[in-house]
Amino acid sequence: MAREFQFYVVPTPIGNIKDITLRAIETLKDVDFIACEDTRVTQKLLNHYDIRTKCISYHKYNERERVDFFLNELRTGKTIALVSDAGTPMICDPGGVIIQELVKNGFSVTSLPGACAVTTFLSSVPRSCEEFAFIGFIPRTEKQIEEALKNYTSINTVFYDSPERILKTIKVIQKVRPEAGFALARELSKLFEEVVTGSADEITQKFQGGIKGEIVCMVYADENPVITDVDFKIKKLQEKGFKAKEIAVILSTLYNLNKNEIYQKILDM
Repeated sequence: MAREFQFYVVPTPIGNIKDITLRAIETLKDVDFIACEDTRVTQKLLNHYDIRTKCISYHKYNERERVDFFLNELRTGKTIALVSDAGTPMICDPGGVIIQELVKNGFSVTSLPGACAVTTFLSSVPRSCEEFAFIGFIPRTEKQIEEALKNYTSINTVFYDSPERILKTIKVIQKVRPEAGFALARELSKLFEEVVTGSADEITQKFQGGIKGEIVCMVYADENPVITDVDFKIKKLQEKGFKAKEIAVILSTLYNLNKNEIYQKILDM
């Protein structure tokens, strides 16, 4: 492989070990070393594909201290691949710090396409529109969960959660969004993969005996949302540089709200 780039972001399987591209295998074989969350986890994948490249640990607890090492290695002409334990790095996995520093220091970075739990999940559940919000791992406290989901009543909202917490999380969401529908997937691409949709009660009833596996969940947008998050949307648009009249037009068009009322609300904020 020609070394056009020096630093590669390489997705790895989210479950089924066969879900890796030929290009990813070739890249992992060709680079000088592989930066990974857990060398023991990555080594199993490398052994399966007879990849002999040296591994070095890179995780959220040592991100900062590894930056200088990576930069020095790249300056000598070395090539590096970044992987996470499963899926695509930087999607709820380490990588943000090093990518920021690489770009700042003028190094080339390329990301290979590949496995990601979010996109795999979204392609397997019914949706009436393409728009969605991905909020990463759902917050841990009840108040934080309530606040997070209040801000996304008008858009499908996707998040990760642990099997130990997910049913409690759904019950918390039900308190503030009683009519909300859910889609939930566990063990994507694995032997016991399961994708279900339904109300909060239907989901919790189905898994009343417990649930196992990696979880991806989506709360469907309310069909006739009470726009309780207008202030939130206004602030977001203001942060992007939109003026009051522009914001009023955008929100009134998207959510069938009164343009003059929104404009006045902005002036009063």
